[in-house]
Parts: sequence; structure tokens; C-alpha cells
Amino acid sequence: SPREERLLLPSSSVRLWPSVLMTRVFVYGTLKKGQPNYYRMIDSNNGKAEYLGSAFTIQKYPLVIATEYNIPFLLNIPGQGHRVHGEIYKVDDQMLKFLDDFESVPTLYQRTVVQLEKLSPGSITEVFVYITTTTMYKPDWPLLPCYESYDSEGDHGLKNCTCKYKL
Repeated sequence: SPREERLLLPSSSVRLWPSVLMTRVFVYGTLKKGQPNYYRMIDSNNGKAEYLGSAFTIQKYPLVIATEYNIPFLLNIPGQGHRVHGEIYKVDDQMLKFLDDFESVPTLYQRTVVQLEKLSPGSITEVFVYITTTTMYKPDWPLLPCYESYDSEGDHGLKNCTCKYKL
């Protein structure tokens, strides 16, 4: 399950160890290291996120770049596209809430469980991924070029617009 172990953290006001539930999430777009929104993953005001490694989706999905802002979208069409490469993070509830808000859940994206293969072959895990809601994307998006891995500076020439965008 993407919900993971409870970590015991010291409390400054009392001598108890409250538990914090950590959740594994898979990021494949602008939240990856070196991408325009990665800073949000390491901003402690958003919560805690710990990098666990790189992985590929077990199933193929269309990873497309769409809208005038060149946003990467993982379309909820399993079996099409490519096995998508991204990064696994372990996040606390505060970061999970931030990511839900950042990804406009449930309007734009839905948080869905997917299976991943870590780069150490044969190591399979389940995590949450932010995938488009089935009614959100335009009919021509499944016809767009699909990518295995997203890079805002990639050969596709579709640099992500980090400006404040509305869809």
C-alpha cells in the first residue's frame, strides 16, 4: 500500500512520541529534481518529502505535454504510451495535502495507486501518482506525442511555463 510506516517523532511540549503517517508518491513532471517545480518538494513549509529513488510504471501510460503552458500530463489510459520514468518520494500528510492542492485534486488530477518497478530490477512497489481525471483532458490529447520521461528543457522544445496558469 502507498500508505507506509508510522514514524515516531519527538514532541517538544510533552515526552510522547506522536506518530506521523508517511505516503509514497511518484512524480513524473515538473516536480522531479532539476525541473521547474522541484523547489516545492524541498520547501519545508509544504511539509516533508524524502527522495527514495527512480522508477518506471509497470503499465504503459500516455505522458503528454499539453496546453499553452506546456504542462506534462499523465493520461488515465493504461496500456497506451510508454512505461513512464519518474521519482518516488515519501511524504508526510502536510506535503500530501500540499500536493493535492497543487495538482488541483479532484478537478484536474486524481491521486491514483500505480505499480512501479524501481531501477533495481524486479523490485516492485505501489505508490500514489497524480493522473488526469478521465473527463478533464481534451479529446485530441491521446493523439499527442507520448514521452517516457519528462524534461522541461527536452528535445520536444516545449518548455514549461512556470507562470501562474489556469486551465
